[in-house]
Amino acid sequence: MVKILLAHQDVDPDNPDTWDATLLWHAAAGGNEGAANILLKREEVNFDKPGNDGRTLLWHAASNGCEGLVKILLGCQGVDPDKPDNRGQTPLSHAALKGHEGVVKILLGCQGVDPDKSDDVGWTPLSLAALKGTEGVVKMLLARKEVNPDKPTSWSQTPLSFAAKYGHEGVVKILLGRKEVSPDKPDRFGQTPLMHAVRNGHKKVIALLQSQGTLTPNTT
Repeated sequence: MVKILLAHQDVDPDNPDTWDATLLWHAAAGGNEGAANILLKREEVNFDKPGNDGRTLLWHAASNGCEGLVKILLGCQGVDPDKPDNRGQTPLSHAALKGHEGVVKILLGCQGVDPDKSDDVGWTPLSLAALKGTEGVVKMLLARKEVNPDKPTSWSQTPLSFAAKYGHEGVVKILLGRKEVSPDKPDRFGQTPLMHAVRNGHKKVIALLQSQGTLTPNTT
């Protein structure tokens, strides 16, 4: 269908809609790798133009786990592999959030990508991966010396806090294996990882944290 429409001379493949999103932008946002590849071959298409939210084609391709499209875009001159959207979230951070290990690996191999970059509220790729419990992504990020495994958000919430809160036992175990991680660090509200685990009834996480010498919180 895309090929048929583009065969008409009066069709502008780079014409934006009300939100400043083009055909290529929609293809990347929807994870339509085939349509995106067709559009990228057109000279009149701007492949690095962000939408009104600041999200580029690479950002959407990374968020959707389109490894092939990510590789193609990274090979295009002028594409910034670490360009954040209007909330400071990079292609890497959203690939980490979605658990796209292949895309994370590709982006970590790019020069200019900061694996520990915080967004506007202090979320790092590691924080987002810990939140979702994607162990493979967590391991890849922790393999980079630039990544602080205990880096807090603006509310002093650490990757361990998020993993404990949502019961991600594997991620908790990985983080506790790092000497830089404080197992009893409170956030801005005075809540420790153990408090989060107790409140949500994550028994295995509670046992892991208590094995590190953390105190059982007073929940009365």
